[in-house]
Amino acid sequence: MLVISIEAAAFGTNCYLVAPASGEECLIVDPGVGVEAQVAETLAQHGLRPAAVLLTHGHLDHTYSVTPVCGGTTAAYIHQDDRYRLRDPLASTSPQLLGMLEQQFGRRANWAEPDTVVDLAGGQELDLAGLSLGVAHAPGHTEGSVLFSLPGVPTGMPDEVDRTVLTGDVLFAGSIGRTDLPGGDHSAMLRSLRDVVLPLPDSSLVLPGHGPATSIARERATNPYLTSLT
Repeated sequence: MLVISIEAAAFGTNCYLVAPASGEECLIVDPGVGVEAQVAETLAQHGLRPAAVLLTHGHLDHTYSVTPVCGGTTAAYIHQDDRYRLRDPLASTSPQLLGMLEQQFGRRANWAEPDTVVDLAGGQELDLAGLSLGVAHAPGHTEGSVLFSLPGVPTGMPDEVDRTVLTGDVLFAGSIGRTDLPGGDHSAMLRSLRDVVLPLPDSSLVLPGHGPATSIARERATNPYLTSLT
């Protein structure tokens, strides 16, 4: 499996391109601020064709470039409970943050919803771009946060991992996503960690929304938010 990570121009958000191999259709996960040019270059370099854009949740730092990346022909997939965020994520963004984006990019932030949006629900199985993905609803960071699971790992990974989980802002290396933002719920996050994250196999490679990759085995043993639940 081919997995390419692109770091967004703001907030350190990880955007992932996932495909069975070069020259195939691909999935674009969480296209954040300022990734359009890098995504286009990477698609051309590897001969990839976007089949869908997947969003782990609806926060601006994960969705900012979704409409230009979709390009009017590619559907965006988001959990139904975060669907409202995709209609206008700028409406719930602080003036300070919008001002920071304007200062960094030299223009006011603007928003247009993608032409085609597909609502996701927990427990769904998706077949996209020649890949099979499971969707697990894991609220807490936002109401509609999800994990995407794939049976396989990027080429060159060690033998101790045999599947991949894209965790968005639910689980990071050594930490978890914030729950103090609008729509966050710490109790819901703890339930998601207990009921969704902890049951994942230790052999799962974790590709988070921010920061380095890790594994469920490592996080189960060292992440204080998980060890406190076990």
